[in-house]
Amino acid sequence: MSLIQLNIKGISYSQTQTGAYALVLSEVNGKRTLPIIIGAFEAQSIAIALEKEIRPPRPLTHDLFKTFSDTFNILVKEVVIHKLVDGVFFSSLICVSDGAEETIDARTSDAIALAVRFDAPIYTYENILDKAGVYLKVEEEMGLETMTEDDDLKETLVELAQTDSEEDQISGLTMSELQVELEKAVVNEDYEMAAKIRDEISRRA
Repeated sequence: MSLIQLNIKGISYSQTQTGAYALVLSEVNGKRTLPIIIGAFEAQSIAIALEKEIRPPRPLTHDLFKTFSDTFNILVKEVVIHKLVDGVFFSSLICVSDGAEETIDARTSDAIALAVRFDAPIYTYENILDKAGVYLKVEEEMGLETMTEDDDLKETLVELAQTDSEEDQISGLTMSELQVELEKAVVNEDYEMAAKIRDEISRRA
């Protein structure tokens, strides 16, 4: 069965599951998306890897894995989301070392956090997209139009369209206050908030 490449479309806080986030992967050369519920730590780890301008004061676990792999010449070649059972996605890291290729089982959230750091492609199979993929159309007001009968996936996508109240609070701060809050967020390792503050600073620049 042929593999379908996916890109990271975005990450949003889940308002229905405390401490959980929705990671949305989008089909390359297609319109389907794959929403995956992940934990807060993994969401922050993926976000910090995507935000090249933000550097944590200490290496995160996935950063340590990347440094370890580089030191011993281990390359994560690609990530494959190969199975979906009872709403849980199963993934594999395809690794190469000294010309030998090995497949390592991994949680999907960890696998994607590493894929971003290694600049490795992310793939899945057609049957998984058929089962869990949805069509997502983002309108001007971030409205959603879904084509699926899965209510859980619909709820997840609706959450992605909702405005985060923290953004309203950020918009009310002065530039000097934003700089102070950015430093606090990085020190506290709240990288999601740091990214929002940085975006607000960039918008005003």
